[in-house]
Amino acid sequence: MRFTPQLRDLAWLVRQPIAHRGLHNEKQGLVENCESSFAAAIDHGFSIETDIQLTQDGEAVVFHDDDVARVLDGQGKVKDLSLRQLKAMKYKQGKDRIQTLGELLEQVDGQSTLVIEIKSLWDDDTTLTDRAVKVLSQYHGPFALMSFDPDLIARVAATADHMVRGITADRVIDAYYNPLPVAKRVAMREMWHTPESRPHFVSFDFHQLPFAPITEIKAAGHPILSWTIENEADAAQARRYADQITFENFIPA
Repeated sequence: MRFTPQLRDLAWLVRQPIAHRGLHNEKQGLVENCESSFAAAIDHGFSIETDIQLTQDGEAVVFHDDDVARVLDGQGKVKDLSLRQLKAMKYKQGKDRIQTLGELLEQVDGQSTLVIEIKSLWDDDTTLTDRAVKVLSQYHGPFALMSFDPDLIARVAATADHMVRGITADRVIDAYYNPLPVAKRVAMREMWHTPESRPHFVSFDFHQLPFAPITEIKAAGHPILSWTIENEADAAQARRYADQITFENFIPA
């Protein structure tokens, strides 16, 4: 993995701590991955991590879970619901409504760095990735795309090589990976996919650092982000091995 000349300097990516799903505080009505939590992150000068999912009608919406029930007053899988149906659902807390990726970009408008995770259903469908690339092609603020799914990042590399991209990763031991063949899980753990995915950075679970493949990637000059940090003690630990933290539930010093 080598930086192209125009991507060599990624200092902007690691300059500020990254607010996980925005600077959310549900007790104050600032719900994760919503306009209010993004506004709070901008006001505090933090970068923003967020997630996108694909709707039934092919739109990229800002949402973390595959299913809406945890945070919305509704039922169903995001992929089975239209944008209109999702917009009609209220959040269980706060007054926000679900945003499209385009609406998020209009809100942020270059005021903060965006680190956007493309959620994967491990189904080889690149529709969401292609939609994100199309929407972001008109955006001029700082942003990076990432995903746990290296095939999606390989798609970004193949179709929009100028866009900064990364791999969200851990040691691939969670049940989340059970649907995948063992060989693919091993390849993901050891980062053997990099000739195809060509990531510029890695965002790694700080609990599982240090880890030899990540140490090697960092030594080669690629930024390492860490997730998800919830207090200053963990932040200090994460910063031993990573260039920046992704945080929630506290305000880093």
